[in-house]
Amino acid sequence: MSGTSASLQPPADAAKPVRHPDAPAPGELLGAHYGQCFGCGGEQPHGLHLAARAGEGVSITAEFTVRPEHQGAPGLAHGGILATALDETLGSLNWLLRTIAVTGRLETDFVRPVPVGTTLHLEAEVTAVAGRKIYSTATGRVGGPDGPVAVRADALFIEVKVEHFVNHGREEEIQAAMSDPDQLRRARAFEVNP
Repeated sequence: MSGTSASLQPPADAAKPVRHPDAPAPGELLGAHYGQCFGCGGEQPHGLHLAARAGEGVSITAEFTVRPEHQGAPGLAHGGILATALDETLGSLNWLLRTIAVTGRLETDFVRPVPVGTTLHLEAEVTAVAGRKIYSTATGRVGGPDGPVAVRADALFIEVKVEHFVNHGREEEIQAAMSDPDQLRRARAFEVNP
């Protein structure tokens, strides 16, 4: 990106996002994309264990409960944990586009503290697509889906090929993921036939 930061504003010619016909149905639980993922993986003892569900259009909802191991200031969620929850929720939107993408930029606003024991209710949607760039936004609310906003974020994701992870990941984890039947099934879901 040659010395300048990527804009979170889509270009004027960006397209409206289109939900892939084979995307999970509204209300369907998306599940973890990788068991060791700190955001959604069930194999991470201190992870967020974020559970995301497909919404209408190109949107999702998600929840996670702030546990004692997620605190920064005494009794409050660490800001980095809240940013991670937003990033994980925004990244889950790519299941609805049936594309593989990584975070290019994440801008987070912390509106109010989130106490330990609180369930954060997250909503996210893709707002535009321009080539390999996917623009999205998310909010996190406390006290229920209609509660006050505690955090919000805008993000830019960049579409990549699966080789991105093979080329940059650690061999041990890549092999473990490739030998997991569930991971192979998910990877095949994103393959495009020529």
